[in-house]
Amino acid sequence: MKKLPELLAPAGTLDAFKTAILYGADAIYAGLPGFSMRARAKITTEEVKQGIELAHAAGKKVYLAFNLFAHDRDFVNMPRVSETINYLKPDALIVSDPGVLMWVRENHPDVPIHISTQANICSAAGVKFWQNAGAKLCVLAREVSHEEFKSIRQQCPDIGLEIFIHGAMCMSYSGRCLLSNFITGRPANRGACAQLCRWKYDVILREHESGIEMPIEEDQRGAYIMNSKDLCLMPRLREVLESGPDSLKIEGRNRSEYYVGSVVHAYRAAIDAYAKDPEKFDPAPFMKDLEKLETRGYTTAFFDGALGADAHNYETTRSTSEYHAAGVITGADNERITLELRNEIKQGDEITFILPGVVDGVSVVLPKIINAKNGEELPKMSAGQKNSLVIPRSWLGNVNQDKFVPYVLAYKHK
Repeated sequence: MKKLPELLAPAGTLDAFKTAILYGADAIYAGLPGFSMRARAKITTEEVKQGIELAHAAGKKVYLAFNLFAHDRDFVNMPRVSETINYLKPDALIVSDPGVLMWVRENHPDVPIHISTQANICSAAGVKFWQNAGAKLCVLAREVSHEEFKSIRQQCPDIGLEIFIHGAMCMSYSGRCLLSNFITGRPANRGACAQLCRWKYDVILREHESGIEMPIEEDQRGAYIMNSKDLCLMPRLREVLESGPDSLKIEGRNRSEYYVGSVVHAYRAAIDAYAKDPEKFDPAPFMKDLEKLETRGYTTAFFDGALGADAHNYETTRSTSEYHAAGVITGADNERITLELRNEIKQGDEITFILPGVVDGVSVVLPKIINAKNGEELPKMSAGQKNSLVIPRSWLGNVNQDKFVPYVLAYKHK
């Protein structure tokens, strides 16, 4: 069996860092405000530092996204960036701009360089170009098919190759869309994309002489004409693992810790199941877990080549899932568990905990809603303002309660 690839998780917050570590990511990627594709990620330099220290203590790696397309004005700030890199000590820098790569080689020659998906690498020739420029790993474009990946792997055996396996898809080559910048002034490459491809559009015909605007009739497939479903390669994970990638990447540095933990948990369990018995590996149980996440629907995108008709959702951008996040455990002692809410919880609701290292979740029906702040019993409790409820351990029955620790996630049926 080929060496298993690392499972690479996103972290846009310190909580996401901790959750990714808890649920089994091998490596984590993060960015800094103003210097990466996720310029709006709500994480500070000090939180990234703390996340890196936690990851290193757990034997995990951390890659720092530095994948902006730099203007001359950006290079004016490079001395400050250099100080930050020295302070954080990441395991690699993710770049996409040739000028930034040259700057990294000159100023941080000991830091490995990974080439971002923003470079849109679609061929073995492209990989070799970046390898000759000093890259240790290339993140291939999402538009590369599985057959193309196998060919690139064969032609480029001595450099790391990374592919996306899960997350949002861009209707353009990743990050190259100008809709947001043109209409709202928010550039996609600086992480400020307004996601105009998710908007509902009406087509208007303007008659120039009269000035009259006439709507053009559309069928049901013409509303959300640019709305891509989310990438999910779980159904094809066997083929992915057997083709020899070095890293499997989950998109989502702007996502919640619930999303990060749930996706990492599913793929970690699936990869481990494959490693245990490749011949009997079945992705179906793990796919069921991913279907509980809020999603626009799933697609394997370019895995088999050209996009099929099922790659877009023309009707809505709303989640297709029947479940949503219930909360995250923030405290646990010998007697009770404290769950900070992410959505409203009512008396009689059933919530399911996603336990690290355990495939099946543990469910509990809440006979009472107990306010963690004052012990008051309530018929329901809303999320927000760190509202939390108490779950006595006696409600959980005879399960391994050692798994109920901070950052364990819970979901409920809508």
